[in-house]
Amino acid sequence: MTAPAEQRVRHRRRVTRRRAVISGLSAFGIAGAAIVTTSMLSTASAASSWPSDTGSEPVSKTIPVSGVRDGGMKMFYGTGALGKDNQDEGQDPLFELADGATLKNVIIGSPAADGVHCKGSCTIQNVWWLDVGEDAASFKGKSSSAVYKVIGGGAKNADDKVLQFNGAGTLNVSGFQVENAGKLVRSCGNCSTQYKRTIVLNDIDVTAPMNAIVGVNQNYGDTATLSKIRVHGDSKKKIKTCVRFEGNNTGKEPKELTPPGPDGKTCNFKASDISYQ
Repeated sequence: MTAPAEQRVRHRRRVTRRRAVISGLSAFGIAGAAIVTTSMLSTASAASSWPSDTGSEPVSKTIPVSGVRDGGMKMFYGTGALGKDNQDEGQDPLFELADGATLKNVIIGSPAADGVHCKGSCTIQNVWWLDVGEDAASFKGKSSSAVYKVIGGGAKNADDKVLQFNGAGTLNVSGFQVENAGKLVRSCGNCSTQYKRTIVLNDIDVTAPMNAIVGVNQNYGDTATLSKIRVHGDSKKKIKTCVRFEGNNTGKEPKELTPPGPDGKTCNFKASDISYQ
């Protein structure tokens, strides 16, 4: 079934930046050829456009995923209760991943609802969001040993956050590209239950406009490590790299601490880890 054009995506942009995908995938021991199609790459390390879908499927009720679900590059979009297409908090996701599950080779169109939820450790591999809804993906595991992997893929047109880290554990993002968003990753600033969260970003393409790459809670012991970050279209360096917050568990707006950038403790990277294209 093919969605009407206005349902499939609200914004279309030509992407001309380069992205080193294979190196990011190799870091996780995954062969690039297994998940990166020739329609996505013109060379081993360059993406000239976002992938095309192989068909589309409406989603009216959250799809549970356990084990591995390969979407075959089909585009999924919300309808019915999942088709509100707004920023309201508490929306249901299109996909909900059980602890240990993998979702791969999927395009998420519009409406996107609350994207993907991970209930525990999970892998999100070669997943592309054309128009982010509330959030692209949320990570909600309660164990400090939980590991969430976002490998390849990308997201654009997010009014606020792309990857929302509400739970405990470590979030690894590699070979990802983000365009026109608020923040790529945000450690929850005012969740009722707070945790120490570890965020590792490697081999990332960021294209303006954006507010910040990552936001973390200094007072809960969060850390963010950045490497091989390429920023496009921001010659004046307005995009903040790593923003430290004083989080809370009362629901209040968290306090932003200044200045942003590396501090050797909460935000771990060097100036050379960020390049401007």
